[in-house]
Amino acid sequence: MTGGLRGAPDVPGASRPGGRAITTWIFEPGHTEAEFRARHMMVTWVRGLFKDIHGSIQLDWDRPLDTTFQGEIDATKIWTGEHDRDTHLRSADFFDVEHHPRIFFTGRLTERTGDMHAKASVDLTIRGITRAVTLDVAYLGQWATPFWVGDQDRGTLHRVGFAATTTINRHDFGVAWQDRLPGGGVVVSNEIDVALDVEAILKDDLERTGAIEYYREDTQPAP
Repeated sequence: MTGGLRGAPDVPGASRPGGRAITTWIFEPGHTEAEFRARHMMVTWVRGLFKDIHGSIQLDWDRPLDTTFQGEIDATKIWTGEHDRDTHLRSADFFDVEHHPRIFFTGRLTERTGDMHAKASVDLTIRGITRAVTLDVAYLGQWATPFWVGDQDRGTLHRVGFAATTTINRHDFGVAWQDRLPGGGVVVSNEIDVALDVEAILKDDLERTGAIEYYREDTQPAP
């Protein structure tokens, strides 16, 4: 299915042969996050959060399956609400942030599953190991918002939102620490649920209003 997205914003886009509109959107890191949850001691869930996520989306409103995206996550800033657990997760037992401080992802939409839903294929890199992952993606809509600096109205910023979910096996990425419990139980589940919330701003608007200076780091490739 290649029909355009319902509710597409009225924004200018770069043209391609055939008149297709491609727009670039920059992640707003303050309102973009990745959450994960793991089963603990066979009886409950522990959740963690990554907030420092930089990246961009190349969005084709007329042909959504041509949409691509990429980004990186600062793994050193993992947060679960418990200091000792966070320290352990940063160690070589789990994310090994001393040697692999970034998590990388790059992907594209592959299948339209509804008016506002799709599947995406993602190359996810954790601890330097890259595996293919499938995401279920929902387009949450768009809104035109004002951008003020002090008492000066600099113009409008168009924003879009997406949510995505998947389940991964942490052992596929070398996140392999484990301890056993009596009766065949384990301390940490192998399967990890992941949920991603993305807010992105139209790059043309960021440049036109001067707001791009607030996101300059986000638009540069990682060193």
